[in-house]
Amino acid sequence: MSEDTSENDVVADASKTAVPRLERIILFWQRWYAWIAAPLLIGLAGVGVAKACDYAAHLNRMLLERYPYAPIFILPPAFALLAYLVRRFFRGTPGSGIPQTIAVMESEDPRKTSHLLSLRIAFGKALMLTGGLAVGASIGREGPTVQIGASIMHAFYGRGFMNTVEQRRSLVMAGGAAGIAAAFNTPLAGVMFAIEELGKKFVFNAHSSTLMTVIVSGLVSLALVGQYTYFGSTAAFLSGLAAVPVVIACGVLGGVAGGLFSRLMIKMTFPPPSFIASTMQNRPIVFAGFCGALLAIVAMLSGNMVLGSGYDATRATLGSDASVYSWYYGIAKFAATFLSSISGIPGGLFAPTLSVGAGLGDGLSGLFPGLGPHGAIVLLVMAAYLSGVTRSPLTALIITMEMTNGMHLLLPLAAAVLIANGVSKLISPTPLYHKLAERFMRI
Repeated sequence: MSEDTSENDVVADASKTAVPRLERIILFWQRWYAWIAAPLLIGLAGVGVAKACDYAAHLNRMLLERYPYAPIFILPPAFALLAYLVRRFFRGTPGSGIPQTIAVMESEDPRKTSHLLSLRIAFGKALMLTGGLAVGASIGREGPTVQIGASIMHAFYGRGFMNTVEQRRSLVMAGGAAGIAAAFNTPLAGVMFAIEELGKKFVFNAHSSTLMTVIVSGLVSLALVGQYTYFGSTAAFLSGLAAVPVVIACGVLGGVAGGLFSRLMIKMTFPPPSFIASTMQNRPIVFAGFCGALLAIVAMLSGNMVLGSGYDATRATLGSDASVYSWYYGIAKFAATFLSSISGIPGGLFAPTLSVGAGLGDGLSGLFPGLGPHGAIVLLVMAAYLSGVTRSPLTALIITMEMTNGMHLLLPLAAAVLIANGVSKLISPTPLYHKLAERFMRI
């Protein structure tokens, strides 16, 4: 009798122990499932978007090889169609996607909104980004992947324990950082982007969750596509006092050009010039078609080199020991990226911006062949121009090094991006992405 009672007591005790353990597991899952499931989805989405964009770019190259004058007939109606789809179905998707992410970060409203970050927005962004690259728009996938990653993380807001404004910011920041990391296989740049760009107005207190999100999404990307550097690499090296004039020249050039691009972008938004304001505001679809027509003209004048993200041109320029393209490639790519950005179609700036910087560096090296090694000048101007446009020098430094395996130029690159940031600030005092975010905060 006593033995039976003892056995029953043991079973009861085990049952009591199992219940709290199950409750703890459920509680842990409710508290952390967003930080486990979402990064996996972001990694898959990042790889999927990258593959789709690469295929779209391949289709565009095939089209141009067979029909060199196709942009004249395709770009105007294609830009108009993309602008119509934005206004009709996906109003939160125009442009890069980084300003929309910043706007959600800076909102104090605890209610969950879906007009800037949602799964519908993520789908529309990916769809129209691919369409834009297929027709030859000068856009990139990094900003859109930021918005896609932030949208996936934001989908978990309001579920379980994720219901405060601070938790929403942590989710969005981590998703945006993972988006950058997944887009170009640049995990350090993703973390720095979260600190320097998304968290510019806040104390960055989500280190572990953001880092974990970036690592998990990066591991997914690594497992699917392997380790790679997006733009290849250069073996060019700078050292000693001989590097000083090279760094200064590249930093100033990148800062002036980047500041000018940023100022023009802001000028076209707050408010646009009077002679085009009515068309932009009242007939945005017509304005997008007009931008497509101007882009087609620039493409024809440059032999279609400026179409697409600029990946091929940047990789070829960076890996060469001498100038590859005509001196005006950087200027033409600048114009193509500006027209694509103000048109209102979805598309990012990072890859085209780096391509503009590569073109400007290639031109600088061609005009002054004794200034320094060609590859080093190209890489320095790439980083400097990106810093000048975004006014995020540390992100520009790290993303350039990770995308080009440029660790051997760490100190020259660091000096160039800081010079460019200072020069750009004189030309365009307000950071571009944060200024553009003001427009979305009013929606």
